[in-house]
Order: sequence, then structure tokens, then C-alpha cells
Amino acid sequence: MTAQAVTTPAAPAPVGPYNQAVLAGGWLYCSGQIPLDPETGAMVGDGDVARETRQVLKNLSAVLEAAGATAAQVVRTTVFLADLGDFQTVNGIYAEMFGAGTSPARACVQVAALPKGARVEIDCVAWLGDDLQTR
Repeated sequence: MTAQAVTTPAAPAPVGPYNQAVLAGGWLYCSGQIPLDPETGAMVGDGDVARETRQVLKNLSAVLEAAGATAAQVVRTTVFLADLGDFQTVNGIYAEMFGAGTSPARACVQVAALPKGARVEIDCVAWLGDDLQTR
């Protein structure tokens, strides 16, 4: 099995020794996305968790698209929140992307801090093989 880096200018460039995603054996492993504007590198939302979540999902969608995938192929996500008090807001926006059909398995955890003071970060794993039925 070989691993292939997936990159797109439509999502923020990595700030360390990692890729936006790696495709390996039909599986796409997407790195966590925070609410950075891919063009400017600036944080989006000014602390508004709803705006941050929309940017995070926009970034994640761009990475999926660069790999030839859609949200319907995502089988697992992890949602990292700086404050679990934001769960309802984030969950409602998350459902706009992942709520139809069979939603992905998910973990949601509160963390002490996220990069650049973000309030939300989301990563995912998607199956790009040919035996996953469309949801």
C-alpha cells in the first residue's frame, strides 16, 4: 500500500510537518481543520463558534473535494471543542453537512486549547473505495 498526500489551495496550508489529507488504500485521512481563511491565513469568526464551524466545514469540504470525495463518504469524524457549552450550536451546523442518510461515527471532546485560539476543530476519515453504498 502506498500513501499519497492530498493538498488544495482551497483549504489552509499545513503549518507543520503534516498534510491536509493522506489517501492510503482507499481510505482518506483528513487532518483537523480550524477556522482559517485559506487565502489570508487569518482566523474567521472572531470567537463566534457558528462562524468558526462553518469555516471549518468549508475547509474540510475543500480537502474532501480535492481527493474526489464528498461528505457522504465520510465514515468517522472527531470534533474538538474548546467549550462543550458550544455543542448544540456546532452540532446543528455539523448536521447540515453530515445529517442526511447515515451520519458518520463521531467523537466530540472538550480540549484545553486549540491552535490559534480556535473554538472548534474537526477531522475525518472517508472511504473512497468502491464498495461503500451511497447514503
